[in-house]
Amino acid sequence: MRASQKTHLQYRIQHIIFVVLLLACIGAAGWFSNVYNLRSDWTTGSRHSLSTDTLQLLEQLPFEIKLRSYQTDNPTLTTAITEILNRYKNKKPDFSFELINPDIFIARAKTDNIQRYGQTIIEYNGQIERIEKLSEEAITNALIRLQRGTKPGVLFLSQHGERSIHDNSATGYSQLSKQLSNKGFDVSNINLIKDTLNIDNSVLVLGSIKQPLLESEQQKIQSFIKKGGQLLWLQDPEPEQSQLNIATDLNIHFIDGVVIDNNPEVSSMLNLSHPAIIPVLEYHRHPITEKMQYFTLFTSAVAITSNNTKDNSWISTDLLITSASSWSETTGLGQIVEYNKQDDFAGPLSIGIALQRQIETNPEKTSQRVVVIGDSDFISNNNIGQGANLDFILNTFNWLTANDKLISIAPKNAPDLQLNLTAPVAAVIGLVFLIFMPLVFFISGGVIWFKRHKK
Repeated sequence: MRASQKTHLQYRIQHIIFVVLLLACIGAAGWFSNVYNLRSDWTTGSRHSLSTDTLQLLEQLPFEIKLRSYQTDNPTLTTAITEILNRYKNKKPDFSFELINPDIFIARAKTDNIQRYGQTIIEYNGQIERIEKLSEEAITNALIRLQRGTKPGVLFLSQHGERSIHDNSATGYSQLSKQLSNKGFDVSNINLIKDTLNIDNSVLVLGSIKQPLLESEQQKIQSFIKKGGQLLWLQDPEPEQSQLNIATDLNIHFIDGVVIDNNPEVSSMLNLSHPAIIPVLEYHRHPITEKMQYFTLFTSAVAITSNNTKDNSWISTDLLITSASSWSETTGLGQIVEYNKQDDFAGPLSIGIALQRQIETNPEKTSQRVVVIGDSDFISNNNIGQGANLDFILNTFNWLTANDKLISIAPKNAPDLQLNLTAPVAAVIGLVFLIFMPLVFFISGGVIWFKRHKK
């Protein structure tokens, strides 16, 4: 079939119309992109969007937020920082930010006491926080500290062989202390021999001790509890005798022995090396645990019970429950650990209890909160990163200080950045894309060429 002059003209008109429509579509797309801002985050864990916890926090901040970040004039860096900060501005209209070059605006940098590139100042309700890096975790934690206003005190009892908040070894609490400080707590040690124990805006942390409490120290702790002080008690198996009076005041009892969970399936799944390492996979409903969806790990834990008597003013909630295959081993941990019906206590057992009561304080009633956990090792430097241990202890301190709405903003992981394939699957994919598909395209092209050439 030969193409006439009329047919050529029609083809040209069609091509011109196609080009005009294509350019019109491109122009319309450009215009819509400037007028409307539509954004969708399909990454695992929504890494490029604010977390639900951060959004809830922004809703609780009624005042204006001002942020000044001192950075170099690097276009790539500026784009990345602006993208992060716009997430906050889009959700909170009175969130404003500036990117300032400290080499140019020297006076402003001196006023904010800027010492290095990357430092950022956040102002809220007349208060200021300084952060060293820009991330959702850093910004949101700073906003949490600003919202608190007065920092709650966390007082770790010392001088009895307890774990130290200054100890950087595997068994120390230095990482816990750092995390609490980042969340707006005022962390310090207290020596009850010489220091006064104040119940106002503070939590006393009673650890597992090696040296007995003096009678005067016991009286101070008991008086602290009686007056409505908030307490976190971290107790390993075999509590010291001088602590038993405190347990009586709280109407709790520590079960003899060490909690064991000899479940081979769970141990294999979590790669646990000893049956005395207890995983807690499910939680009872409580403000501390209601948002937790990950397991926690405890080592050499002791089980706890609450004495539910008529004169007990405490309302107790079991936070951490072991599995039905667990028990409290009373005959020691040998190479072979087996349940003995006569001597051991069968599970499920509680290794964490939350206590709450209303007490009379002039001129009104106030709520007193206490948490008792049958392990002091789960938040050591070596274990605080295991499972959800960090989230659990931070939630515990927030509940004890009546900051139930404040939560831990954890850095978002990126599980979809790495593709792990088995050798057979990788071989099949390689054969398909490197041999099979090119061969199919080659054969299809040959068939099409042959048919056209035949015509």
